[in-house]
Amino acid sequence: MVQQSRPSPQSSGPAGGVSGKGVRSGQGNGSKAAALTPPSKPRGLLPHPPRGRRAYAAIDLGTNNCRLLIAKPSSDGFIVVDAFSRIVRLGEGLAATGRISDAAIDRAIAALSVCADKLRRRHVTLARSVATEACRRASNGAEFIQRVYRETGIALDIISAQEEARLAVLGCHALLEPGDSPALIFDIGGGSTELVLVDSCREGAPHIVDWVSAPWGVVSLTESEPFDHADPADRLNAYGRMRARVADAFAPLARRLPPVQSDIRLLGTSGTVTTLASLHLDLPRYDRQAIDGLIVPSASMRAISSRLSAMPLCDRQKLPCIGTERADLVVAGCAILESILDIWPAQRLGVADRGIREGILRGLMDRDGVKM
Repeated sequence: MVQQSRPSPQSSGPAGGVSGKGVRSGQGNGSKAAALTPPSKPRGLLPHPPRGRRAYAAIDLGTNNCRLLIAKPSSDGFIVVDAFSRIVRLGEGLAATGRISDAAIDRAIAALSVCADKLRRRHVTLARSVATEACRRASNGAEFIQRVYRETGIALDIISAQEEARLAVLGCHALLEPGDSPALIFDIGGGSTELVLVDSCREGAPHIVDWVSAPWGVVSLTESEPFDHADPADRLNAYGRMRARVADAFAPLARRLPPVQSDIRLLGTSGTVTTLASLHLDLPRYDRQAIDGLIVPSASMRAISSRLSAMPLCDRQKLPCIGTERADLVVAGCAILESILDIWPAQRLGVADRGIREGILRGLMDRDGVKM
């Protein structure tokens, strides 16, 4: 059996809507960074096999994607035994209505039903399933969580932006370039973007120095700036407005960042950076082994962003590793990425095809006493 707990109408994230320029940051009063709190202890542990043979699972239901990872511990981490990813666009139309639409709910439940089947077939004994920005914002987020539980048996926790940032760092920090200089880790999501300043001079997970969560991801930013895809001038003007929106949201953290050094480090986890890295390598199809851990010149990522933002939708749809599902959203991702490079102009960008799910798995195994 999979350990799950029945969700309550309350969530662990903020309730209600988020204003267009709202921002959550690690400094509540502008003078001191707030610590990122760990998740609550798992509830209702059930009997399960010896630790070395247990299967653990993590589900990340984001504003754009539904992702599952199932793994078993190994001496140097864990071995993935099953994975699943599907674009569900849970946050589609959310900015206009404040609610998750019926169509988006149906898409998400269909994807989560696949996840539930995999949990059963893989005999998962301990799982954590989280929902992020779309459910934090939606007025019917708690209602959606209850329906998911009734129809799939999956108990989703609506996590806070703080917890989302912590899990992303925990899942991908191992790919930071070695060094003693300041490092920034970012996660461009569908409904929000988290920037986390870390100190990685000591062993283990890096110490989080400061952070910010901006309510702009590839879905929310795309919907905030509609434009005529066939009009070159309108495309570029919309891109400029996107950049301005994101820069405004990042400004509180930008003012607190340490002076830029020549050797600052930058690591990104998201579909945006993995997609642009694929274009950098000119891959005919996506290849995780080639992308995860890749170091790309920031200038190349800027050049690709500039090219995509000026390109008609029909041309973006023809590009390998983008296709029809990402073509309309990738421009917003480029605007966010360029805005990050504006405030943290690292010469190189580390690319991670890992993040929240891996952070969840490491947390579950650590709390279960697994030695890695």
